[in-house]
Amino acid sequence: MAAYTALYRKWRPGTFEDVKGQDHIVTTLKNQIKTGRIGHAYLFCGTRGTGKTTIAKILAKAVNCEHPVDGNPCGECSLCRSVSSGNSVNVVEIDAASNNGVDNIREIREETRYSPAEGKYRVYIIDEVHMLSTGAFNALLKTLEEPPSYVIFILATTEVHKIPVTVLSRCQRYDFRRISGETIAGRLSEMAAAEKIETDEKALRYIAKKGDGSMRDAISLFDQCVAFYYGEQLTYEKVLEVLGAVDNEVFSRLLRIVAAGDTAGSLHIIEEIILQGRELSQFVLDFIWYMRNLLLLEASGEEENLDMTPEDLGRLKEETELVDGETLMRYIRVFSELVNQMRYAAGKRVLLELAIIRLTKPQMEENMDSVIQRLKELERRLDAGEFTLPKGSQAAVGTGGKEQVKTKDRSAEEDSGQPGGKEGNIQTVSLPKAQYEDFMLIREQWGRIIKELGTSIRPALSEAVVEPFGDGEIMLGFWDETCYLIGSRESVLLELADYVRLNYQKAIVFKARMLGSRDTGNTRYISDEELKTKIHMDIVTENS
Repeated sequence: MAAYTALYRKWRPGTFEDVKGQDHIVTTLKNQIKTGRIGHAYLFCGTRGTGKTTIAKILAKAVNCEHPVDGNPCGECSLCRSVSSGNSVNVVEIDAASNNGVDNIREIREETRYSPAEGKYRVYIIDEVHMLSTGAFNALLKTLEEPPSYVIFILATTEVHKIPVTVLSRCQRYDFRRISGETIAGRLSEMAAAEKIETDEKALRYIAKKGDGSMRDAISLFDQCVAFYYGEQLTYEKVLEVLGAVDNEVFSRLLRIVAAGDTAGSLHIIEEIILQGRELSQFVLDFIWYMRNLLLLEASGEEENLDMTPEDLGRLKEETELVDGETLMRYIRVFSELVNQMRYAAGKRVLLELAIIRLTKPQMEENMDSVIQRLKELERRLDAGEFTLPKGSQAAVGTGGKEQVKTKDRSAEEDSGQPGGKEGNIQTVSLPKAQYEDFMLIREQWGRIIKELGTSIRPALSEAVVEPFGDGEIMLGFWDETCYLIGSRESVLLELADYVRLNYQKAIVFKARMLGSRDTGNTRYISDEELKTKIHMDIVTENS
């Protein structure tokens, strides 16, 4: 039985024409070969699977080919066949990861003294050249600077920043681009037709996306999926099953439930995914990609770069109305942190569930992203009229910086026929005329003031209880700790003072405090002048 050859090896391009997605490099190299302007050292840079080694071998064949055709190797002559089979003495491939010492480079220098036995050039392809030691790079420098006319060096690397500048300056540098998903899908379609494999377009596009710009990775994934369902049509659902991936419909459902703050519903979806045997790390990466598409659509409105089916795109457009950009960026940051945490973790499920809870319950965190999301939720509820003000939020408890007069309002008791009236004991606090006028101005204009100050602090200040505090001072009381943290900021209090000074010509200092269980809110404020007319009241003098 003949040994099986992996598809990425079987379908490795043999000419420049077969190379996909690197036209800027292919055109340059073909022109050099046609005109005889061949360099002595090339540096191929780029991510894995983009064609660096493949083009290096094609170039090695082309410069030695006996009958080149338009800059391409003929593939038929003895020199082309020997290079393709790996038996050519003129083309030497070296893996710098395992041959990175000075002695290895010295051997190359010794070999370059001898001209090729056949063909025109001796070609040295050094893969992962950034792995060479400092001494090995130094040993290579002299040969790179003044090589024999019959020697060509082709250096390939995925980490060009590790190459010494002295080496870079002696090479022609070519940067390999990531290959587009459309190009990869087209190549996979050609392979499927040639191999007589039935597939659907959606399956190939998903495999191409999973290749992440690498043709080799995409072909390997395709080979894996075909092997699992050998002899059957390769559908989108089967690809998801083999790769442990999740359909976009699940991501859409999860995002909508998370945006609604439904923790239990979100965790149920995670449970479903786990029971289906999906790979959690891949699920997190795919969800980040889904949210990235949504963020791009929301930010730019352009659909061309999203590479999604019309059905998925329709759902994505609906979700732009459900989640704003800042909240999406917080979601992406939380899941990006999760990727690093899951890399070496044993309990991936626990980490994923914790991240989901962080998304649905921002009040559990104190970082700025969470505070912003909570503010937006307060704004939404305020605009929708969903707030029920807590007890005592319509009135304030007077503490007063100076001597004040407290009275029991008998009229309230008379209304109900029992002590304290319908709402319990209502106390009346007398304020000096000027202080009373300032307090009443702020209380009456409070809705307008917080509306004019903008949306970022409006939800928190709308919960504030306005209280008199002393001559030229107002105290803001908060029942909610989150609102207090925002409303008590010095910048917010100064902004309030500036607004009142500019719009009402009043010099008022604002302060803030948390309201406690003793704050009933059953307090009525009157001026000294009004107090004099309330002769039916019991007057109690109290020193603060």
